[in-house]
Amino acid sequence: MKILYAIQGTGNGHVTRAREIVPLLKKNHDVDILISGTQADVGLQFDIKYRFHGLSFIFGKNGNVDIAETYKKSRLKQLMKDIKLLPVSEYDLVISDFEPVSAWACYLSGKPCVSISHQAAVINKKAPKAKSFDPLGKTILRTYAPSTSQYGFHFLPYDSNIFTPVIRAEVRLKEPINSGHYTVYLPAYDDDRLVKILSMVENVEWQVFSKHNKESFHEKNVWIRPINNEEFIDSMSSASGVFCGAGFETPAEALFLKKKLMVIPMKGQYEQQCNAEALKNLGVPVIKSLKKKHLQKIIDWVSNGKVIPVNYPDMTEKILTDILEKESQVLSVKKPSKIKRSDFILFRNSNFFKILEKTSS
Repeated sequence: MKILYAIQGTGNGHVTRAREIVPLLKKNHDVDILISGTQADVGLQFDIKYRFHGLSFIFGKNGNVDIAETYKKSRLKQLMKDIKLLPVSEYDLVISDFEPVSAWACYLSGKPCVSISHQAAVINKKAPKAKSFDPLGKTILRTYAPSTSQYGFHFLPYDSNIFTPVIRAEVRLKEPINSGHYTVYLPAYDDDRLVKILSMVENVEWQVFSKHNKESFHEKNVWIRPINNEEFIDSMSSASGVFCGAGFETPAEALFLKKKLMVIPMKGQYEQQCNAEALKNLGVPVIKSLKKKHLQKIIDWVSNGKVIPVNYPDMTEKILTDILEKESQVLSVKKPSKIKRSDFILFRNSNFFKILEKTSS
């Protein structure tokens, strides 16, 4: 088959998953790669045929998405042009890891699109959901990258089309040790906030990987480093614990490496709120923000935190084989499912979308 594999480049998780999936697809298929987005810090190791600006959510410095910066860097007219010009009809199968250009190109041309992503698991009715009321957050998850088939990865296999995480080979082959330090990845907070709070936890070495600084520096018991894939894996595999956002790949890798884990979900980010609920159900401590009022919870975790046992076997090749076999049998008859009118109206009329239109005009 000729396959288009489309990757969301907003976060590192989509890219690290692609580094495992694409070589497996290339064993038996002709595969072209598309990537859109601007926030990933991990590079790809293969040729990219299509590279688009896409639609990225920009990390802030106070535990949230930077809405103003997201608006400033969005290029809606270019996004629409890319969607219309992408030749999805040239491919037997389009696979999207929550990538909007390929997904909407398929939707508008009536071509099936297969979603293989963490987001496909999050929106599944059987997966844990955030308790907070967030209809817009739910709508964005459903409409950002529409698809006809959904296969997801999550912390547990909550349904028949949900699988345990794809753990990258560099992590899977590591022999974890405990050197006593704590690895931190909280890209939605600036370095000053991290140093201020973490330095209050005495007699602990914090190794912070920062999106906001290109130079390493040391203040009190906190080491700030620019993000580096190999150094991050080394730090995490030799850590006593991992303190990170409630994304998917980093918490999953920490659990796989048998590290105690604490997470902070990003404010206003529905997917991370759902992830936090799933992790809380597993027994992982969750705090709402990096503020002094939560300091005692961090201290308690450092002193008394427990490793949460998980089983994440290497099943990626079998999962892909099963998905491709199933999808190849129905490609000739499958039609794209329609987005609910109510979902489209809410997405279209949201302040987010209006401001994107205004800033791109």
